Amino acid sequence: MGRTWRKWGLPVVALALLAAGCERTPDAPDAKARPTAAPAAPVARVCAEPAAGPVKAPAGAVTVDPAKVGDLAAKTKNSPPHTTFWLRPGKHRLAPDRYAQVIPKKGNRYLGAPGAVLDGRKTNQYAFGGTARDVTIRHLTVQRFVAPPDEGVVNHDSADGWVIEHATIQYNSGAGLMAGARQRVRASCLRENGQYGMNAYKAKGQISGLVVEGNEIVGNNTDDWERRRKGCGCTGGVKFWAVDGADVRGNWVHDNRGTGLWADTNNNDFRVEGNLLEANDGAALVYETSYNAVIRKNTIRRNNWVEGRSYADRGDTFPFATVYVSESGGEPRVKARTDKIEIHRNVLEDNWSGITLWENADRFCNSPANTSSGDCTLLVKDTDRCARPAIAKAPLYADCRWKTQRVDIHDNRFVLDKSTVDCTVKCDRMAVLANYGTYPDWSPYQGERVARAITRKQHNRWHDNTYVGPWKFVAHDPSRVLDFGQWQGDPYRQDAGSTFRARDGG
Repeated sequence: MGRTWRKWGLPVVALALLAAGCERTPDAPDAKARPTAAPAAPVARVCAEPAAGPVKAPAGAVTVDPAKVGDLAAKTKNSPPHTTFWLRPGKHRLAPDRYAQVIPKKGNRYLGAPGAVLDGRKTNQYAFGGTARDVTIRHLTVQRFVAPPDEGVVNHDSADGWVIEHATIQYNSGAGLMAGARQRVRASCLRENGQYGMNAYKAKGQISGLVVEGNEIVGNNTDDWERRRKGCGCTGGVKFWAVDGADVRGNWVHDNRGTGLWADTNNNDFRVEGNLLEANDGAALVYETSYNAVIRKNTIRRNNWVEGRSYADRGDTFPFATVYVSESGGEPRVKARTDKIEIHRNVLEDNWSGITLWENADRFCNSPANTSSGDCTLLVKDTDRCARPAIAKAPLYADCRWKTQRVDIHDNRFVLDKSTVDCTVKCDRMAVLANYGTYPDWSPYQGERVARAITRKQHNRWHDNTYVGPWKFVAHDPSRVLDFGQWQGDPYRQDAGSTFRARDGG
């Protein structure tokens, strides 16, 4: 987004928690347009109102004593697979060694009594690790572990089939939680972890069938890693890497330092629906170098105030967006439940700008400007093929770059009151654009080729939306700022069937 446009740096200032604002349901404008978007989803207030675990040990369960240091790890080691463990109320501790951790066996279940806490005491790096499948963790608080950057505390080794329900994972360094295939994370509180609430990354194998449902994901990236590693793109409420099939629904993602939800590099087949995304310092949602998604029925409000304002104040003209689709699009050749990116029936209210569709003309397989170093598109298995002279001809000319294509944006409601956002310029834009290709010297995408393609040839379409407020529109490149009539007219022909009421307010 700056020059490579992949990573958004974070300012040091974090947006204050807006607990009272989370309660507010704004009055609807008096526009007479048909209702196009779903109402706000119920808020998953699981951090303040966690579900209580069993007060007694279930039949056959092994009881874990908080008074015995290391009791949980020892009893796990000495028990067979498929054992249920019940952790008594109190603060449970591991041995005082940085690598001390619980290594579950297949099918183990860990149930916390009311008040059961597994505390790393800022000494242990990991809480639960190993490769055992189908482990369940319920009603347990896991806190104060010190995982290194990019590593996680719970399911450290990204084992498959884990279920994390009614858990509180908080105040840890690194990621609170990693992910494996078929993982279910439900009704849990992922709060104030140093880097991510969850890092959905698997070093070996693939993550598929991931469900993230009904969680509260709040205040993560307390260690401000974008400042410590400028441009790293290594933060957010949740980060997804190469996940093939994810349902992210009914979550309350709020007040994270940086992006709320960020899918980065060869993700596919996402459904992001029924979430409340609000008051994140950066974008509510980034979908980057990825494929095929449905984004619907979400309420998205007061996001990107910190990062958007930071870039505007330094004079950057790029339309930093609240929903940012970067080199991502629908691709029928990649199997999924949809063959496009469909963004519909969402309410976006008082964010710093709206939706930006972007392509970096210099970012493609084997380009030094590809910040997904070493990765290529899902359409090219042999990355070395993306080289001259073959890259200049079909099929590699199309297949060696991630393309923002087949994005369908419809039946959304976009509301902006600049007095609420406290801005005068650069917070009011929808955009579809690319940069002027220049690099490297052997690139077949130099000049305006990509800008023309994303704007006019790649089937990116806004239609049947409702706009309230002083919206502007950017097409082709950041210098082309349009009013609604120009946006609807030739040559762009966007937002057919949409309504526009340009009063300042909502």
